[in-house]
Amino acid sequence: MLTREPVRGRSAEETPSIGPCRISYDHHVYVGTLSIDLLLGDVHSLKQKRSVVRPIVAELQRKYAVSVAEVAEHDLYRRTRIGLAAVSGDAGHVTDVLDRCERLIAARPEVELLSVRRRFHGEDDE
Repeated sequence: MLTREPVRGRSAEETPSIGPCRISYDHHVYVGTLSIDLLLGDVHSLKQKRSVVRPIVAELQRKYAVSVAEVAEHDLYRRTRIGLAAVSGDAGHVTDVLDRCERLIAARPEVELLSVRRRFHGEDDE
């Protein structure tokens, strides 16, 4: 049985009803990850590296609402690895988002894509 929790400052009777609730336990969760190795172009310091990598990370987060971070090669100024994850209830959506993210990075003239590792995790994975 579902009960209504009162809104702060109101009694349960004053809390508006949201109508009947339907609970379904047949949900699927799909997680896709990318591990992207990059060679940075005309970069000669870690400060310059940061000025190239941070805008890429920010654009991916802003455009595609993915979790993304620089995950390796922190001490090398011309190399980096970016890790990225997307979660959805639709497998096709996850695949589409990962494809778009990979294309966005590949289109950046200041970096060269060295390798991309893609992993996909569905409800059947242990």
